[in-house]
Amino acid sequence: MVVDNLATGSAKNLAHVASSRLTFVRANVARTPTGTYDRIYHLASPASPDAYGRMAVETLFANALGTRRLLDIARTSNARFLLASTSEVYGDPLEHPQRETYWGNVDPIGPRSQYDEGKRFAEALTVAYVRQYGVDGRIVRIFNSYGPRMQIDDGRMPAVFIAAAVAGRPIPIQGDGSQTRSLCFVGDTAQGLIAAMERGRSGEVYNIGRPDEMSVLQFAQRVKRLARSSSEITFVPGRPQDIRQRRPDSSKAARELGWRAHTTLTNGLRETIEWYRTKQRGTPRDRRTEESARKRALRP
Repeated sequence: MVVDNLATGSAKNLAHVASSRLTFVRANVARTPTGTYDRIYHLASPASPDAYGRMAVETLFANALGTRRLLDIARTSNARFLLASTSEVYGDPLEHPQRETYWGNVDPIGPRSQYDEGKRFAEALTVAYVRQYGVDGRIVRIFNSYGPRMQIDDGRMPAVFIAAAVAGRPIPIQGDGSQTRSLCFVGDTAQGLIAAMERGRSGEVYNIGRPDEMSVLQFAQRVKRLARSSSEITFVPGRPQDIRQRRPDSSKAARELGWRAHTTLTNGLRETIEWYRTKQRGTPRDRRTEESARKRALRP
């Protein structure tokens, strides 16, 4: 069962898995249907600065009321629970790389607070249910993830750079480009979530991300080269309180979950760039086929 209100997603992303085994419920996470489940993956929340900037209250509620709703369902159905948290809980880190034991450097009322503090509350609520009610819950902190089926207008760095490079538009770097990020291919990220669900310990936190980093400028240059793009790299004003460094210490995930990111940035970007190209050159027939698949996926 997939529950999504499609505030930042698309039902078309389920078209390739449409089957009688899939039930799609279009709803806010706080209104998830009751039932008995074996595994509950809680990934519901706007995650890009553009999205949670537009939906500040909704982001806080998804991580507060939505997390409570799913934890209650996990408790009554004796389900294993996983909260998809974020590296944003570390804020603008004073520790580098970031370990799970780092408490973070977060502005609780800053321009990113709806996401940062929403996830921090969701983490606190999860461990409270573990300790007080015995819920079998664990937390993963996802570092920058990218790959096919990202919303083209997502607003985060990988989507913005790739869409611009493929279309031949200028690639806009916010700030001077010296900020660093660690980028993990979505397939590796998904495998990390599954590993944490199946082998992670209740009440524990695991960083899921590639343990390397590169500057934003280097990433833009890599995207441009792999896309064989003639796009100009430009510089625009940075976001308020932008993060200067971001890199996970993922040794705990390797040690306890047996998980490592295996997809190289070059291979992951090539696959993602090709998906973006396919989206841009889609024919009317492609779009009709996709719409038909979407309707099948949404069928009760």
